[in-house]
Amino acid sequence: MEEIKRDLPTAQQLDNEVKRIRYRKRFIRTMMDTVNSLLVVAAIAVLVSMLFLPVLRVTGTSMTPTMENDELVICNKTGKFESGDIVAFHFNNKILLKRVIGTSGDWIDIKEDGTVYVNGEELYEPYVDEKAYGECDLEFPYQVPDNRIFVMGDHRSTSVDSRSTTVGCIADEYVIGKVMLRLWPWEKIGTI
Repeated sequence: MEEIKRDLPTAQQLDNEVKRIRYRKRFIRTMMDTVNSLLVVAAIAVLVSMLFLPVLRVTGTSMTPTMENDELVICNKTGKFESGDIVAFHFNNKILLKRVIGTSGDWIDIKEDGTVYVNGEELYEPYVDEKAYGECDLEFPYQVPDNRIFVMGDHRSTSVDSRSTTVGCIADEYVIGKVMLRLWPWEKIGTI
């Protein structure tokens, strides 16, 4: 009887194949662990940005020269605002950025030349390049209602803000937070 000749692997070949299979399993496990770690970090980053420090993109020119179009800023979710703070708030399915001029109970008065008075005192506004009366249909002096803030853009001639009944004073529940930090462009990174 003729013997069937079989090519059997050598012990070295078997050992190499076992090592290759083990290496592949370790590689796949390491890749899966890395992907899972990245997903967890990304989920935590999204939660932090949504709940505590939202990142927003500036659109438009209503806050020039303080903030320019396409800059990225970070907000701090806080409920206490003072005159001069820049806040982000929801309005008509958009997020707007404006400067707080007055809070609950403050009396706001704006003269024809654009000079702003809060509680009878002229507001010091080094962030405004050009004063303007802008789009305004309120009767002054105007008292800010409870749980609301009176906001204006820094580019007064183009900004539509609390001076117009279209926007009006912003209720506390619509405020996202106080703008604190500029992230982009790199050359302007810093506090606002």
